[in-house]
Amino acid sequence: MTSLPWLDPDQLWFPPADQALDDPDGLLAVGGDLSTERLRLAYRNGIFPWFTDEQPILWWSPDPRCVLFPDEIHISRSLKRTLNSGAFQITVDQNFTGVIRHCAHLRSEGTWITNDMMASYTRLHSQGAAHSVEAWNRDGKLVGGLYGVALGQCFFGESMFSLETNASKVVMVHLARNLELWGYRIMDCQVESDHLLRMGARTIPRREFLSILRAGVDAPPEQDAWRLKWRWPGADPATTNE
Repeated sequence: MTSLPWLDPDQLWFPPADQALDDPDGLLAVGGDLSTERLRLAYRNGIFPWFTDEQPILWWSPDPRCVLFPDEIHISRSLKRTLNSGAFQITVDQNFTGVIRHCAHLRSEGTWITNDMMASYTRLHSQGAAHSVEAWNRDGKLVGGLYGVALGQCFFGESMFSLETNASKVVMVHLARNLELWGYRIMDCQVESDHLLRMGARTIPRREFLSILRAGVDAPPEQDAWRLKWRWPGADPATTNE
């Protein structure tokens, strides 16, 4: 592939993910829109938007892909101490707007979560396809969280934030354990980072990732109500919203 297709907002389609560029890794297409229909189609096909206010909408499908299989979540000794302390109350879908705003405003390298992106994912949330997981401290302040998109048995993580040490890691542990119990196959992390790799994420070839999606995006999970079934053993029962 030597040129990028420009997507017409009035035509809902994407080129195959395996046509993405090698440099920059995974860049697949430009343009289109951020309608919920297009976002759903993108995630179903292993594609996600990533751009800034100064750029047109850019669509990506990198190879390899960073993923976390829910049963492979890694919990370090220091994280176990935080979990044992019960320092955070964990909830689901209690403050999606707060989570996505924190994710947008707290990135030192600048944000790709534009106002249009926030509006689109909030619409997905209202449709039941986007979810947030929140961490609250003992004073009732939102101090950590993440959000992403759920389709079938696949969860596509978008971004996370942390205002207190280990808050986002505690959120990730609770999400992974519950995704496993709910019958989810995979948590997409998009692009690898040291933080994610330390939590148990790993990279797999894009073709393997797409194969998992084909088998999972249309298969209903064992539970789709997004109510927490798991909490860290020994922690205060208030750490879930069962």
